[in-house]
Amino acid sequence: MPIDQEARVAVYIDFDNILISRYDQIHGRGAFHADKVRTLPADGRDSKVRTRFQQATVDLGAIIDYASSFGSIVLSRAYADWSVPAHAAYRDQLLARAVDLVQMFPTTRSLKNGADIRLAIDVVEDLFRLEAITHVVIVAGDSDYIALAQRAKRLGSYVVGIGVAGSTSKSLAAACDEFADYDALPGIEPVQLEEPEPDPQPAAAAPTAAKGSRRGRGKGSKQSETDAAASPTEAAAEAAAAEASTDEPAAPAPARRSRRATSASVASEQDEVAMTPDQRGDAATGLLERALRILHQKTDDEWLHANVVKEQMKRMDPVFNEKSLGHKSFTDFITARDSLVDMREEGQARLLQLKDA
Repeated sequence: MPIDQEARVAVYIDFDNILISRYDQIHGRGAFHADKVRTLPADGRDSKVRTRFQQATVDLGAIIDYASSFGSIVLSRAYADWSVPAHAAYRDQLLARAVDLVQMFPTTRSLKNGADIRLAIDVVEDLFRLEAITHVVIVAGDSDYIALAQRAKRLGSYVVGIGVAGSTSKSLAAACDEFADYDALPGIEPVQLEEPEPDPQPAAAAPTAAKGSRRGRGKGSKQSETDAAASPTEAAAEAAAAEASTDEPAAPAPARRSRRATSASVASEQDEVAMTPDQRGDAATGLLERALRILHQKTDDEWLHANVVKEQMKRMDPVFNEKSLGHKSFTDFITARDSLVDMREEGQARLLQLKDA
């Protein structure tokens, strides 16, 4: 869909849904609840689970940046119980992007907080109250949002869904005008799931089982003793992994992102005054790369107008100003990054293209 200069975007994040989906995507279905991540202590205990939590970090900056490619974000809300340690680890990241944190206390013993109902009510209310909203971005994969997506479309909004692969309802994707997989967002590398380790002695296990079946069930206790003997080795490996992990609150940028993209995220969360000139330059380069990747993904154009790219960068980071980086114009800013971007002129227009696009 082409970028509309007058487009106004509202973003709604079912935070619990996206966090659980990402964790289960990486560590296996049901892992989030099995590891009791929701009550992860803040004092550094249970470092194995903390390491797994860090590996499944959700880059909310990439989601907000993608949403901004549809137009100016006029409101953004994230729904969760922010008193939960696992959720609280993301508060700074969300507040840095001006996302409103909607507190949802659990209403049942199953910790169901009704975020889906509250989110749906807010969307419909906002569409009636704020007629200028043209795009609704729903960050969730739950089939409960199918009716909401259909209603928002009937009310005249362009509905965009963002969800995690493997935890997204196909019917929800079909109900949206456009649906994006989190792993496919610019700046996010697809998750590489680790292959399960094979049994070190599969051949030896078969005769033992067969022998036990012929001579009686009592012989099976030898196999149990063998398994028990192997457990100290597994415990030692787990202890080594725990020592290698850190005890800091888990809210880092994902390790799979490029250095430039990481710099762009850091710039949005770090005080501009506290950054050195080199850090500001690196952050601006990362911001440029992210903006170009988003625009290349959304359009079929190989070359993008410089003013469109700059507008997207300003949407993603309103603090961006090429003059504060020592450049007389945006053209000079681009020229200084010729290793990243190709530029050509057509009359008065300047067109840009990411070199590895």
